[in-house]
Amino acid sequence: MTSEIASIRASTAADAPSLARIYGWHVLNGTGTFETDAPDATEMASRREAIVAKGLPWLVAERDGEVLGFAYANHFRPRGAYRFCLEDSIYLAPEAAGQGLGTRLLRELIDQCTALGARQMLAVIGDSANAGSIGVHRRLGFEHTGVMKAAGWKFDAWRDVVIMQLALGEGDRTPARDKAPA
Repeated sequence: MTSEIASIRASTAADAPSLARIYGWHVLNGTGTFETDAPDATEMASRREAIVAKGLPWLVAERDGEVLGFAYANHFRPRGAYRFCLEDSIYLAPEAAGQGLGTRLLRELIDQCTALGARQMLAVIGDSANAGSIGVHRRLGFEHTGVMKAAGWKFDAWRDVVIMQLALGEGDRTPARDKAPA
């Protein structure tokens, strides 16, 4: 099966169990997130609602009624000067890896965040060995901007955090006009 038959859509509250299943797998088995306790569907619903309430996108990739991955954007930091800078998050079900869904999700997320007036998107990637996430971000034009060495301890090892960045729309070429994402 290929990603061509999968669709990308806005998430709904009904997706919470799938979001919890996908993210929970990464919490318990991966180093892309430094969270160590898998949140349940109620918690994922709450997190999703907080993002959507800000007017920011939370997208899912779906095939034959099954959610195979998700991506969302949130403000990088809550202070006002950061209002044009968003951080992306993207997670795929293990069975969906390598099918191009991550690229499609992230491309759509970038497009929607650009349309909202965001000027920068950051990827804060857990584990410098996370070739999949680093690769999908690089394919879509993100540039490596730094590494926070040994910032997290997971699975009995120190893990780096890789920072990548993509200018959106006009980026820093023009002044901000206060049309920032909510």
